Amino acid sequence: MTPEEFSLLIHPFFVIVSVFPLLGIVCYFAWETRQRRLQIKMGDKSKIAPSVGINHVNIGKLLSTAVIIVTLMGLAQPIITKKILKEELWQTNFFQFIFLVLMFIFTMASFVFLFRARVKLWRGIFATLSGMGVVILGCQEVIYHNTKQWYWSHYYYGVIVCLLMIFSVAIIEDIYRDKSNKWRNIHIILNCLALLLFIGQGITGLRDLFEIGLWTSPPK
Repeated sequence: MTPEEFSLLIHPFFVIVSVFPLLGIVCYFAWETRQRRLQIKMGDKSKIAPSVGINHVNIGKLLSTAVIIVTLMGLAQPIITKKILKEELWQTNFFQFIFLVLMFIFTMASFVFLFRARVKLWRGIFATLSGMGVVILGCQEVIYHNTKQWYWSHYYYGVIVCLLMIFSVAIIEDIYRDKSNKWRNIHIILNCLALLLFIGQGITGLRDLFEIGLWTSPPK
């Protein structure tokens, strides 16, 4: 196994040891939180601890962070191995080399600032910047997009999930301030979609580990 082939395993490894365990915990706390809310709404005394809501939010933030990190790791592997190192980009195209490095830093920094932002406008700005960074990095030609099967593509599923996680972090404040439950219902619907995409990610990721080994990036 070459170093480049070994590097293909880094992304799925961290998905298995971080994202999927956190996903299971988040789903459990989400179910418990909803059951407690429904029981109280019906006038019953719930035996579920009030802390489940806080736990759901905190683990949800960890899940969102893990998703964007492993997404950037997945994008970084082909960009580094097939573009930066193979083309010696720091010598052949220094501007593009600096641009790609800064885009990774910019995307992660925007996501960190999103966590710290409390004003709705700034949350929207940092969420948009984080999402733009993921999309721009994902548009590099060395990344295996499988556009012909976009409806069953690991790349497109992953980008959508990542954007949904960013959006979930951005609307946390709105969920708790909105008495009409509009944002809460939006959160539930979009994260049910995200759960289905996570399942699809498990299937398409295994498939792509085989296909990427046979795929070469298109000529310039």
